[in-house]
Amino acid sequence: MRLRIRNIRKNFKTKNGSVCALDNINLDIQPGEFVCLVGPSGCGKSTLLNIMAGLEKQDSGRIKVDGKIGLMFQEPALFPWLKVKDNVGFGLKIKKLEKQKQEKFIDAHLKMVHLQNFAESYPHELSGGMKQRVALARTLILNPDILLMDEPFAALDAQTREILYKELQNIWQLTKKTVVFVTHNVREAVCLGDRVVVFSARPGRIKKIFDVDLSRPRDLGNLELIKMSNKIMDVLKSEIKEL
Repeated sequence: MRLRIRNIRKNFKTKNGSVCALDNINLDIQPGEFVCLVGPSGCGKSTLLNIMAGLEKQDSGRIKVDGKIGLMFQEPALFPWLKVKDNVGFGLKIKKLEKQKQEKFIDAHLKMVHLQNFAESYPHELSGGMKQRVALARTLILNPDILLMDEPFAALDAQTREILYKELQNIWQLTKKTVVFVTHNVREAVCLGDRVVVFSARPGRIKKIFDVDLSRPRDLGNLELIKMSNKIMDVLKSEIKEL
């Protein structure tokens, strides 16, 4: 088991009192599994991801993590004064890996995200999608066992997102990483995930889990993918009305 989540509860204090963000969350995630979390705004998806990463502390319950974690957020947060190759290799430099090995790993990961021709470029010279690919390479180069992704494609245009869906599926199949992916986009979740975990409106609880047994690589126009997305939307509609 890569991640074992048991009875997680999380409250936030506000000026109007305590608000329960997550209540009684139980979930097991297997090695190499791609799990997507979807639900209404404010249902605690990102909070749960932050708890998995150790960035926030739950009020009760426990999480068992087996392996090293890598994080990727909506904003790529690249260093603007560093070239693409130096952004990708920043973690290796901190670890003081010998320079020749750094260069070898950087080259391999730039090829993985199809940015080998932009190694000498600066972030301001890249499109939004290219920046996210740099951020993905920077995360993967440290070889995490678990990749936590919080709406990494939300700010991108639809065409760029579709390209990245295919690239992420290919990278995932190549690396066999365990991925937990937060999104508001149901079709995105079905396109990427082995399972889609649907959260209720706040307080966030797991309402239903869908197994996605569709061949890969997947694209958004696939009829079976659309049917599955519609089933999930039917479950979500009642929760959205609660907001």
